[in-house]
Amino acid sequence: MSYLRGAILIILAGVLWSTQGLIIRLIPDTGSWAILFWRSAGMLPVLAAWIAMAAGRDVITEMRAVGWAGVLGGLGLVMAFSGAIYAFQATSVANAVLLFAASPFFAAILGRLLLGEWVSPLTWFAIVLAAVGILVMVGGGLAGGAMDGNIAALVSALGFAIFTVTLRWGKLANMLPAVALGGVFSMIAGAIALAILGKSVLIPLPEIAISALMGAVTLTGGMLLYTVGSRVVPAAQATLLSLVEVLLAPVWVWLLLGETVSQGTLIGGAVLLAAVLLNAYGGRATKAQGASPLGLRPHPQDI
Repeated sequence: MSYLRGAILIILAGVLWSTQGLIIRLIPDTGSWAILFWRSAGMLPVLAAWIAMAAGRDVITEMRAVGWAGVLGGLGLVMAFSGAIYAFQATSVANAVLLFAASPFFAAILGRLLLGEWVSPLTWFAIVLAAVGILVMVGGGLAGGAMDGNIAALVSALGFAIFTVTLRWGKLANMLPAVALGGVFSMIAGAIALAILGKSVLIPLPEIAISALMGAVTLTGGMLLYTVGSRVVPAAQATLLSLVEVLLAPVWVWLLLGETVSQGTLIGGAVLLAAVLLNAYGGRATKAQGASPLGLRPHPQDI
C-alpha cells in the first residue's frame, strides 16, 4: 500500500469518528450506559470477524493471548468509551473532542511513571502547554454548568492513555483483541450500571439500531481504517492526520443542530491543539511516543 492511500484511510477514519458526537446527540433520551451497551454490542461482531480473518483463528483464542495487559487495556477502554458518551451528552461536542486530545499527554506521564519511558523536554513543554489549554476550557465549563461533561471527557482521555500504556507494557503488536475485550467489558459494565440504576437494557428499537450501527460503522470502521493506514504512515504523521476528527466534530453539530462554541473552548482548544501538534512533530525524535489517536476515541472517544 502506498503512503497516499494509507493517509487517505487515516483521514477517513477521523471523518467517521467525528460523527459520533452528532449521533449521540440525536438520541438524547437514551442514557449513556444503554448507549455504551448497545454500541459495544454493535462493535463486537465486526471486530471479531476482522480479527478472525486477519489471524486465521477464532477471536476467543486471540483475546486470551493478550494476557493481563489486554485485560487492563480493555478496562481502560471502558473508561474511554463510557466517559466519551457521557461527555457528548453533558458538554458541547467541541469541548469533548478537544479534551479527548489530552490523551497523548496522559500516556506520556503514565509511561514515565509506570514503565520508566523517557519523555523528551519538548514533550514536557507540550504537556504544560496542554494543561494550560485544558484549564481554560474546563474553567469555561464550570461557568457554563458543564463541569461534569468536561471531567468525563478527561476521564475518557485518561482511559485511552491507560489502554495505550498497557499495550506497550504487554508489548502487544495487535491491539484489536484488546479492543474486543474492551467491548465485552463495556457491555458488562453497561448492564451492571443499568441494573443498579433500576433501568432496563431494552430501549426503543430505533435507538438500539442507531447505537449498534454507531459501534459497527463509525467506531469499529474508523479503528480498522486507522489500523490499516497506520502500517504505512509514521506515527507522528498519523496522529496529525487523525486530528480531522477534532476539527470536524464541532462542525457537524453546528451545521445540523446549531450548537455554538464558547470563547473559552476556542481559546483553550487552540492552545491544546498547538500542544498536540508540537508533541506529534517532536515525537519523531523521542524514544517513547505517548501520542495515540481516538478520541474514540475513543475516543474512540471516543471512540
